[in-house]
Amino acid sequence: MATVMEKQELIRGGSFLIEERTPAEVFTPEDFSEEHQMIGQTTREFLDTEVRPRLDELEQHDWKLSRELLEKCAELGLLGVNIPEELGGLDLDQTSGVIVSESLGRAASFAVTFGAQTSIGMLPILYFGSEETKKKYLPRIASGELVSAYALTEAGSGSDALGAKATARLSEDGTHYILNGEKMWITNGGFADIFVVFAKVDGDKFSGFVVERGEGVTNGEDEHKMGIKGSSTTALILSDAKVPVENLLGEVGKGAKIAFNILNIGRFKLGASCAGGMKLMLHDAVRYANERHQFGKPISSFGAIKAKLAEMAIKVWVGEAMTYRTVGLIESAIGENKEPEAKLRSIEEYAAECSIIKVALSEWCDFVADEMVQIYGGYGYSADYPAERAYRDSRINRIFEGTNEINRMLIPGMLMKRAMTGQLALLPAAQALMDEVLSPSMPSFDEEDAVLAAEMKLAQNAKKVALMTLGAAAQKYMMALAEQQEILMGVADIIIDAYAMESAILRAQKLAEAKGTDAAARYIDMTQVFCNDAVERIEAHAKNTLAAMSEGDELRTMLAALRRFTKHTPVNTVAARQRIADVLIKANRYIY
Repeated sequence: MATVMEKQELIRGGSFLIEERTPAEVFTPEDFSEEHQMIGQTTREFLDTEVRPRLDELEQHDWKLSRELLEKCAELGLLGVNIPEELGGLDLDQTSGVIVSESLGRAASFAVTFGAQTSIGMLPILYFGSEETKKKYLPRIASGELVSAYALTEAGSGSDALGAKATARLSEDGTHYILNGEKMWITNGGFADIFVVFAKVDGDKFSGFVVERGEGVTNGEDEHKMGIKGSSTTALILSDAKVPVENLLGEVGKGAKIAFNILNIGRFKLGASCAGGMKLMLHDAVRYANERHQFGKPISSFGAIKAKLAEMAIKVWVGEAMTYRTVGLIESAIGENKEPEAKLRSIEEYAAECSIIKVALSEWCDFVADEMVQIYGGYGYSADYPAERAYRDSRINRIFEGTNEINRMLIPGMLMKRAMTGQLALLPAAQALMDEVLSPSMPSFDEEDAVLAAEMKLAQNAKKVALMTLGAAAQKYMMALAEQQEILMGVADIIIDAYAMESAILRAQKLAEAKGTDAAARYIDMTQVFCNDAVERIEAHAKNTLAAMSEGDELRTMLAALRRFTKHTPVNTVAARQRIADVLIKANRYIY
């Protein structure tokens, strides 16, 4: 099964900054096939009937139950969604895998267990293992017979993965590698059967291996964590662990390619999982707000609560738009190609977009969890109610799959790298923009009849602000740009909002074209509110970033351009949020 999209030429990664798209060119949840919808429904039903009722047991570290639940996932085909049929999987499209990840977000602890099994603990084998290695492990991973894990981080090398100290040396007879070292924060570490381990051959060639549990391979005690308590997290100790040479992944010294490409996949799947978690939080918050009475009324009737529910809904809806737009791009790039390496290249094409999704969705998930606690009030702080667990579990998302600080620096960094290698015409676009900045002509703000025309103009200008700040930073710092972390993070925040704005607009326009403007009114409301607030954030980030690297006439010129680009007539966000919330309150559930 393949995601259906309008036939088009390859849309290059990062090109959203310098090119305009049409609604027909973006993939949205409204484009799901019947099979996609069935996969989502099956996964949600499994989570709601088999997993969520047993979260307390998982939080007591019942790893036997974890294995049993993984085996039940296997019976439904969920462990093998992206594994080829000849290797025991279903060989479905990337969208199906992301839909499963989204649904797993309803039970965060188990989602982490599942993700290690099907993503970071399996994909290195699928994409980089030899044919023999794939045949040996993938069918048993798909069946749930083997539980997998991923071992990259060490005590002294968190974000600096290449600073790892674990070593591997080839045995004298050349039949196996001998691994030594200690890894940290290993999901599934307490009960995994195989580990994807990264170590330096001869102390300097960073490489990946499949390591089976056995002699010389032990794990530490489970960590006592703030959240995701129902997942196993341990250290992994390697003491003269013998690994057959055929268990080398890819080539010696090419481990960075494996580690970082797999993280790209993990990032957009994490974003989807956050969206699934946010939907459940919002669903529970709406129901509680309707049931809870104060001053003789349900608290859902109060404007302050409506504003919270509406903003939660906006972030879920926009987050979905970004996530599935990116998945659609990846699907189009893959096309009919079934070769694992080609699929990996297609995912790598959109590495910047994957980081955007990871940062935005993880932070919005934290926002939604925090507002859920606030809506529940004192009960939100009680472990007897769902808000407490949701709050604890959401916090990790900003840390793993690369911290949000690292991902913020990667976003402009990856775009600049693509520009310097000719993969993205960013530099000519930035130069053309500088000519516009220096021009006295004013942009047109004539009224247009098209749905969300004003918002689309704001999104186009938001991209100009991103180009202006990134171009100014590149010109000032040149090769030293990577050292300017505050500048890069400020630029990243502008880029994130620009991508989110455009994604929301295109999704709403597509809905309006399909259903009519009246039927799409709620989606138009959500898009207008989001864009209104995003422009104000963009202006603030740009002011701070420009002031940090410019002064005098140059700064005044840049700020004048910024005022032109962010000029807008505010919308009535209070009324729009009330309309958005009223739909949820009337339905008494999450609805989009």
